[in-house]
Amino acid sequence: MDSPLIDLRMLLIEKEDCDAGTVGKIREGLAQGGAQFKVLRDIQDTLTKKLENAPPSLVKKLHLKLGVARYFLGFMDMAIEHLKQVEVALGYFYLGRAYLNREKYSEALGAFDKAEAAGYSHIYVQLQRAGVYRQSGEIVQARKLLSKLQEQSSHSADYHYQLGCCLMLEGNRYSSIKSLERAVELDPSHTGALFQLGYFNDLSGNDEEAIHYYERCLKYPPVHKGVLNNLGVLYEDVEKYDKAVDCYQRLAKIDPQDERAKLFLKDAAASQTMTYNPNDESDSVSNRQVLEIQLTDFELSVRSRNCLKKMGLRTLGDLTRVTEQSLLASKNFGETSLEEVKKIMVTKGLRVGQSLDQGAQYDFRNKPQQTLTPEEQAMLARPVSDLNLSVRSRKCMNRLQIATIGELVSRSGDELMEAKNFGITSLNEVREKLKEMNIKLRGD
Repeated sequence: MDSPLIDLRMLLIEKEDCDAGTVGKIREGLAQGGAQFKVLRDIQDTLTKKLENAPPSLVKKLHLKLGVARYFLGFMDMAIEHLKQVEVALGYFYLGRAYLNREKYSEALGAFDKAEAAGYSHIYVQLQRAGVYRQSGEIVQARKLLSKLQEQSSHSADYHYQLGCCLMLEGNRYSSIKSLERAVELDPSHTGALFQLGYFNDLSGNDEEAIHYYERCLKYPPVHKGVLNNLGVLYEDVEKYDKAVDCYQRLAKIDPQDERAKLFLKDAAASQTMTYNPNDESDSVSNRQVLEIQLTDFELSVRSRNCLKKMGLRTLGDLTRVTEQSLLASKNFGETSLEEVKKIMVTKGLRVGQSLDQGAQYDFRNKPQQTLTPEEQAMLARPVSDLNLSVRSRKCMNRLQIATIGELVSRSGDELMEAKNFGITSLNEVREKLKEMNIKLRGD
């Protein structure tokens, strides 16, 4: 039998004071789902109107309630503005958490200092400080704090969460996962631990498990932007476009300045009306296979074979990206060799220079490896993970089996766009990352 819905209106409107117990009940009420989030949005509107004409004795209390409500709805900037107006331990504590969410680390530390001075739990504050140090890159400082709190390991989910995140940053994956799982055992509603476990599974390609953890995060506000972004991408992967759209809509509401969320929303919404023809994919795969046929598979003359090898031309696809003039400009490659090459291209329905019609180019990326400088070789050998791509783009790289930057720049934008869920947003992201390295995709 379902528990009766917690009355959020009573907690935030009828009840005059807001304390830690109230906050706990609000979070519990939101976890019940259904219309509870809408109720809280209506409550914040009511509180805003009350604040306009409130007597001085109630102003700070209303600011506290509004700050807490907007914190749980994910509107961190607005929550900060309200919580800055209050001078009680609870307000300082959630002000610190809101600042931390916005990655304002020095402000977060200042707010936590005030929270402890005003009487908030020393242990809770210390664990939050550890989080600030960890997220700002001061892992050693975070570890020092946690070492002083080891007695919390028997019962504190937050302790295991902070420890697990530190271990993750230190590269100790196995121990990190164990700590995060322990955090969830102690507190099944710990969104930080649930998110990290979801992210681990996401990186490992365990999409079902990742979705399971991310969906659990949605029940316990505030919902981290990373949850909505990553879950939206996973929903697209399994063609649940309506759920992906919902994630991106929520993301856009939380942060109206997030242009990427708007573009992802547009891509996901468009996917709802797209039709899929398996013959199109089959034709695309077939075309790629033809372009990847090695020139050594054909009976070319020794002269033609040697000239093509010197020019770094290995496949039929390479021949579609050069002009006849550039071939003839090569030493010992004459009209006879050109006619020989054109004949083998015709047998596969291709022609020399065909890809140049779409703007493709032939540059150092297609040169024989031995003619590249050591710096060029090192750059192309770097893993594509060095580009720090978004989750969606990273998944597409995995799907296309692109492991290095060299493999990436050997593809054209059109080829990347053939990957499932790789839209113009992801393509622009890849182009921007490569532009920072002064290189481009083939054909750009």
